[in-house]
Amino acid sequence: MVLKLDPFQIQAIVAHAESTYPEECCGLLLGIADSTSNTVVEVQPVENNWSAEPAESFDKTRRYEIAPQSMLAAMREGRDRNLTIVGIYHSHPDNPAVPSECDRQLAWQHYSYVIMSVEQGVAIDWQSWSLDDTHQFQPEEIWMPPIAGERMSKGNGRFIQR
Repeated sequence: MVLKLDPFQIQAIVAHAESTYPEECCGLLLGIADSTSNTVVEVQPVENNWSAEPAESFDKTRRYEIAPQSMLAAMREGRDRNLTIVGIYHSHPDNPAVPSECDRQLAWQHYSYVIMSVEQGVAIDWQSWSLDDTHQFQPEEIWMPPIAGERMSKGNGRFIQR
C-alpha cells in the first residue's frame, strides 16, 4: 500500500502536533482508497478524547482516542463528498515515529497510520504504517507530488533541521 499526500497536508499535521505538545494530537485522513493506495484529500484534526481510568498510568502525553462521534461525523461528511476515512494520524511526544503496542492493538486494517515524532515541541520525523495480514505494522511507502521546482518525494518523512 502507498500513502499519497501533499506537503501542505503534512504541514497541517506538523502544526497540529506542535500545537498540542506535550500531549498527543490525533486526526483523520479523508480521501480515496483503492487496491494499491490511500490518497489523502483532506486532513481533519480532531480532539484527543483520551481519559485515563484512575488506576492507569497513561495520560494524553502517551495515549490518544478519537471519539466515536468524530468518526461518524467524518464518515458522513466523506460519504457526502464521495470520500472515505483512509487513515488516522497522531503524534508521539518525545518518542520516535514508531507504533506502540497499544497503537497496534487498536489499529484497523486498510487504514494508513501516520505517526509524527515531536521532540521538545518540534516535529522532527514522521512515518506512515499499515497493518499486514498478521496484524503487525509495516512501514508504508509514502508518495508526495512535487512542489513547483522540486523533485518528487518518495520514502519516509525525515525532516531537515530548520
